[in-house]
Amino acid sequence: MKYLVDTNIFLEILLEQDRHEKAEDFLLKVNAEEIAITDLSLFSMGIILFKRNKHDVYLEFVDDVLRNGTNLISLSIDKIPDTINIAKKYNLDFDDAYQYAVAEEFDLVIVSFDKDFDRTSRKRKEPGELI
Repeated sequence: MKYLVDTNIFLEILLEQDRHEKAEDFLLKVNAEEIAITDLSLFSMGIILFKRNKHDVYLEFVDDVLRNGTNLISLSIDKIPDTINIAKKYNLDFDDAYQYAVAEEFDLVIVSFDKDFDRTSRKRKEPGELI
């Protein structure tokens, strides 16, 4: 694994938002085995898509992404308290602190459109910077 792909990258594609082409290009050009998604991202996308009555889109996403070799990872139980320190240190919400902690634990590059990660020591990369 090399990249932790943040929720917003997948949502750009699934909701056909402004930067969906850049996100798609990245996911198509990078080997799926180099990509990781957190359990939190997977569930967050489910919540968002279900609220928009896009149940089938969520099921397709799970089939397309997770069955193609993308890694589903989660934060170790003993690392969960780290999210508090990370949130306080970098002024992040829980979602971002969790993503950051996972990136730290697995030593992954954060791929995101979320500028909040720019306040952290790991920073982030946008999809276009990596292809």
